[in-house]
Amino acid sequence: MSIVADQVRRVDSQLDRVQLVPPSTQDGEFSADNHIIPSSARLVELQAIVKSLSSTSSSSPLLSSWRISSLLQQAGLSDFTIDQDDDDEDTISTYETQLEWLLVSKATVQTYGLLLNILLEQTIPLNDDIWYWDEILGSYSYSSLYTIQTSPLRFLAWSKDIYRETKHKASRIRRNPENSISASGLGTTLAHQWKQFYGLVRESVRERSVGNIQRRVLSPIAVCRTEARHKQSRLKRLREMGASGLGVLMDEGLNFGISDESSEITKTDYNDSQEWKMVVERSVALMDNVLRNVTALENGVADFEDMVFSSVEEDPELSSLRAEDSEAVRLRKVSQRLQHILKTHVRDYSSKSKQLASKYGRPSRLIRYWIPAVIFILSSSTILRILVNRKAEIVTWIQDFGTTVRDFWSNWIMEPTKKVIGTIRHDKDSAIAIMSKESLKGDRDSLERMVVDFAVDNPNSATNGNAPLSEAQIAEIRLKVKEGDLTPVLRAYEKDLRQPFVGTLRGDLIRALLIQVQKTKVDVEVALSGIDSLLKSQELVFGFIGLTPGVLVCFAAFRYLGGVFGSRRGLRRGRKAGQTVRVLRNIDRILTIATPTQENILSYKDHGLLLCEVHILRQGSSKLFPGDIEREFLEDVNDLCNINSGIQQQLKTLDRIRWGYAKWLK
Repeated sequence: MSIVADQVRRVDSQLDRVQLVPPSTQDGEFSADNHIIPSSARLVELQAIVKSLSSTSSSSPLLSSWRISSLLQQAGLSDFTIDQDDDDEDTISTYETQLEWLLVSKATVQTYGLLLNILLEQTIPLNDDIWYWDEILGSYSYSSLYTIQTSPLRFLAWSKDIYRETKHKASRIRRNPENSISASGLGTTLAHQWKQFYGLVRESVRERSVGNIQRRVLSPIAVCRTEARHKQSRLKRLREMGASGLGVLMDEGLNFGISDESSEITKTDYNDSQEWKMVVERSVALMDNVLRNVTALENGVADFEDMVFSSVEEDPELSSLRAEDSEAVRLRKVSQRLQHILKTHVRDYSSKSKQLASKYGRPSRLIRYWIPAVIFILSSSTILRILVNRKAEIVTWIQDFGTTVRDFWSNWIMEPTKKVIGTIRHDKDSAIAIMSKESLKGDRDSLERMVVDFAVDNPNSATNGNAPLSEAQIAEIRLKVKEGDLTPVLRAYEKDLRQPFVGTLRGDLIRALLIQVQKTKVDVEVALSGIDSLLKSQELVFGFIGLTPGVLVCFAAFRYLGGVFGSRRGLRRGRKAGQTVRVLRNIDRILTIATPTQENILSYKDHGLLLCEVHILRQGSSKLFPGDIEREFLEDVNDLCNINSGIQQQLKTLDRIRWGYAKWLK
């Protein structure tokens, strides 16, 4: 919320409290507590307009000038007459007059806020232009650059002067027949006219060169620095005038003399029921005179303030008010003057202020950037030729880059992510396996059959006898094979090793070797099965490990891009903090070098400059401080704006702001 909105709400609240004071019943004045007011269309319309003008009836306390003027016209204060035939005519008329005064007062408050806002908006941007001239005057390089930038303007102005001088001489020659073309031999040919015009131009250039002999002593850079210094001084004068007008309106406008801490106002606070109306009338005259004189740069700040207050004291309309004008006349005058301010003075001030800011402010963007623009235009053909010659390479590079990004996203981000999701959902297609599911079972059954067949063919190796094996013995051998015990085969193998040639011929040795090979194969598959089970138990971990490289690359890329754009946000926040520190420095400078009045408070100009800096301070606080800290900060800022506490107290408040919010101002 801006400082203007707070001021408007405060003044509007004071106005509500003042006009709600129970009026005295002496001298036949109306008392709303003792009468029942009959309703009428006029009263309902006035109440609706008053509500529209009230700053506490909506979230936006400030209305536009067009809206305020249209509401005043809708009220028709100078045209409406009451036509009542009953006994309540006097009561309604008195109550209607009170409503009309309240309506005009509400419109005055809105106009007051509008003027404060306009003065702030027109005064604050002048600081940037003043800082621009500081840079020009503070550096010889910037002064040289400014000289080059503005050289076309100076050449154009010089050409216009030469043209006007030549045109004036030519017209003077044409008016004097003796100096005209008198030689018949020369005639009036085009060549002679051009020769005569060329001679006039040379003469004008020579006369202007002699006339500017003093300026020719100085270098072009020195002339431009003098020009910059003059423009800066005029801008400072314009800023001081705007700040003085702002301070005058803030301190003297709509000053009802009520303390904000007082919770109740009684009749003793306003002995005269017309006093608050006179405050409204005086404030309208004050706003009128401030707008008419605030752009007169030929006057100083002191002359401006004296002129404003003397104009208010000698105002003819206020003088006529002291002659006991009727309520209707007073209302009409105040309403007409408000509409004149809204329709004429506000527009005139805005246009004149913008004209002065444009005249003495920084040059336009066209002047400041025509040099790089010309360089770019001259080099554009070379740049275009390079782009055309390397068009195929640039297109190929862009396509390859896009293909690489797309493949990376598909192969290293989307596919691993799908696998992780499939693992979580126990998708069979996403299971990790290093061997087929039925491989171990088939090899183990084959080994079991081979061992049983070998034991059946060689019963002596299993039972140390030649008797055939029983079913129980065969079942026992099967059980031992499942446990990895190949005792019958190993016994026959050890026996055949004693006579390897015989065992080979019989085939038992080779058979035993092949069974052991199958046993080794089964053992390997058992080990692989264990590894496969371990991998399956950690399948989700391996899925995330496969996803990690893509995630890391994406994180690094997004971190870089976020750093690029985030650094801008951080840079903007750091810039906000730096701007806040500079504003606090400006406030300290204003309070330190201010010339206090006899009451040890700021002058109107210094108060206006302080309000401009505080306005900037409040605008940046919403993006710099958290919510709770922001409320405390605004409370301290309000204490800083309270000039009635004295300059020393304001300096203490500024110190409190510095150490209390230093954490957020780094």
